[in-house]
Amino acid sequence: MTSDNAALASPNRPESTSDNTSPPEILRRAGARPVPLPTHLEVVHAEYAAALQRAPVDDDTRRAYSSRVRQYLAWLEGTDVDGDPLVDANGRDWAVRDYRAHLQSVAKRKPSTINTTLAAIADFYTRRGLGAPDVRRLELPQPAPRALAPREATRWLRAVQGCLHPRDRLLGLIPFYAGLRIGETVALDVDDVRLSARKGVLIVRSGKGDRYRELPVHPELRANLAIWLDERPNWPGANANPALLLNHRGGRLTTRGARDVLVALAVEARLEEEFTSHVLRHTFGTTLVRSGHDLVLVAELMGHQRLETTRGYTRPSRADRERAISSLPTDR
Repeated sequence: MTSDNAALASPNRPESTSDNTSPPEILRRAGARPVPLPTHLEVVHAEYAAALQRAPVDDDTRRAYSSRVRQYLAWLEGTDVDGDPLVDANGRDWAVRDYRAHLQSVAKRKPSTINTTLAAIADFYTRRGLGAPDVRRLELPQPAPRALAPREATRWLRAVQGCLHPRDRLLGLIPFYAGLRIGETVALDVDDVRLSARKGVLIVRSGKGDRYRELPVHPELRANLAIWLDERPNWPGANANPALLLNHRGGRLTTRGARDVLVALAVEARLEEEFTSHVLRHTFGTTLVRSGHDLVLVAELMGHQRLETTRGYTRPSRADRERAISSLPTDR
């Protein structure tokens, strides 16, 4: 029997899922057509898709899990497996282990892709009532969080500066200059902003564990906060809503609405790699750490519960590795 409240498996997640890539805001191409299935497996997949529709998860997760499970079922149909993997626990484990090997050696998928696929399959079996497979996830390399390179950061700031909307300019600068998560940004109220003639403070109350922190306001951010606070009273519902960032109907700007704005700015900035709002937060953390600021200080500013999370910004990035290789001598 399926369970609509079955927890989605989540492999190798660090302290905060919000510090990782979030599917709804990734810039990507449209996917291919669904893999065809025989009738009996189409029924199995339809049951799972229906369970996902009733589950409290976002649409991108539903689509991703549904697609990965469909591919797994298609592989089952074309493979000689031991036991019945859809009703037998041992058959389930053997099949998923074989599929993991197939993804590694035949499909040549990245370890991170394999682990997210295993998470989808675990969710599928959990909702069928058979329980998650006893299958080990792959060890993942620990790269530095994706942050903007200096030239990318310049393009980002220029795209923000060129934006005519004061609310959107402010939204583009808060994670960059204050390191806030997207949820923390839209949760800000007007009363959480304290500005004086030359300084300012942001009060963040919505961090993990409902912790409180105060952040000094960067001069560029302070100027844009002041501009938006002057403009905000002209918006519908401004007097009735305490939210700092409002939507066009006068309600609090949602995380989805904020992501849409940030993605549009990323397109304008010609950011070629996958972009999420957390790239801006990671740029904040990476810049502070690599500028020599104390890890404890950076952890406090970012609202990290564990210093190990902040230490991730000291790990080498792809660009660091490329520079290291390029530094090797040649005889030409």
